[in-house]
Amino acid sequence: MSKPRSAPKSGGKPNPRILDDAETLDNDIGLRARIAALDLIAAAQTKRNGFDEAGSSAEFMALSESERAFARALALLVLRRLGQLDFIIAKKTQKMPPDAPKALLRIGMAQIFFMQVPDFAAVSTTVKLAERNNNTRPFKGLINAILRGLIREGGLKDVNPQRLVPDWLWQRWKATYGEESAGGIAMALTEEPATDLTFRDMDALKAHTEALEGEAIGGLTLRSNLRGDVRTWSGYDDGVWWVQDAAAAIPVALLGDLTGKTAIDICAAPGGKTLQLLAKGAQVVALDRSKNRLKRVEENLTRLKFSAETHCVDAESFDDDRQFDVVLLDAPCSATGTFRRQPDVLWAAKPSEVSKLADVQHRMLDAVATRVKPGGSLVYATCSLEREEGETQVLAFLRRNKDFTTAAVDTAFAQDQLGLDARDVTAEGWLRLLPHHRKGGQDGFFVAHLKRL
Repeated sequence: MSKPRSAPKSGGKPNPRILDDAETLDNDIGLRARIAALDLIAAAQTKRNGFDEAGSSAEFMALSESERAFARALALLVLRRLGQLDFIIAKKTQKMPPDAPKALLRIGMAQIFFMQVPDFAAVSTTVKLAERNNNTRPFKGLINAILRGLIREGGLKDVNPQRLVPDWLWQRWKATYGEESAGGIAMALTEEPATDLTFRDMDALKAHTEALEGEAIGGLTLRSNLRGDVRTWSGYDDGVWWVQDAAAAIPVALLGDLTGKTAIDICAAPGGKTLQLLAKGAQVVALDRSKNRLKRVEENLTRLKFSAETHCVDAESFDDDRQFDVVLLDAPCSATGTFRRQPDVLWAAKPSEVSKLADVQHRMLDAVATRVKPGGSLVYATCSLEREEGETQVLAFLRRNKDFTTAAVDTAFAQDQLGLDARDVTAEGWLRLLPHHRKGGQDGFFVAHLKRL
């Protein structure tokens, strides 16, 4: 799996420095890293996947490793706290400043409040950045005054969850889940997530728990407290685990032993669910329309010493009449449930996307339903918090397809075997996983296990 995005802890300033004091103050190194952070934030706000595209650009990769690490950490912190930071800026100014000086205030405040950057360095470098451009130079006095004033005040007050996320999402979540749950969802944004690992079997999980500073949290998932490059961690070279959020592991975990069974994983990249199906004994066909993303699946298959049939094609164009015991559709969606690890999704997503993606999910469900053998399973999942991409889709699908029914998830099984909260199980027997329902958090997911009669 890909390395998880990481950022310094967002409560206080407990984490080690990424740039040392000398580098922080150096006009070239310190300023380059902060300029790169500004570029990442702007890209994230401009379009979906903008953060990752900017983070893999030639300009960004030309920076030193420490500069890239600092830039990513700072950018992710700003994106986690964007709504809160903008609220503070609005309180401290009679009129909200233009975008360029506002962007500088955000990175200055994020360093002061959430990173182990000396306060004087955070102020000094931010003011120096303001001096560099005509559109920010007139605001350098304001920037200096606001940042120094915030330092004197000694920290942030209590966080209002509503200010952490875009208002349109807050209103949707409040209407769907109630204000208390909406607040719990939003507050999950303030905590840096640990790294979840899925193991191929329980023996391997137990063997590596101590070295990975991990805690078993249900099924074959271990939550590790380690940070840094996962390729250096215990068990990586042995191919006994892969990075996968605890919630993302649930759809396949609902299925029993698949020895001798056939399965097709639609939209398979980055491959975590394909690996789970193989570990359960299935013969697997993995589809993905993206050549680059499918390459990641194949790389992970090689590292884990697994074999699967892969095709670079979308589900609706796959010219193959085979039917399968298991059809897994982790459908394209707004991905609003992944904000803990990818806070940029909140600021790039648009309300209109939800309905457009719901149409895509509708078509894909109908396209893959015919691939399920009689008596077989169709597992539908999305990493979205929006009902239109979850509950509403399955209700409509069952009305259209009378030969399918829900294989209801038992609450006791969900709690005892999967480590889930009783609140995660819906009245229909589906799963609605909310980020604040698990200690330490989880991605927001919807999962329905359906059976073909």
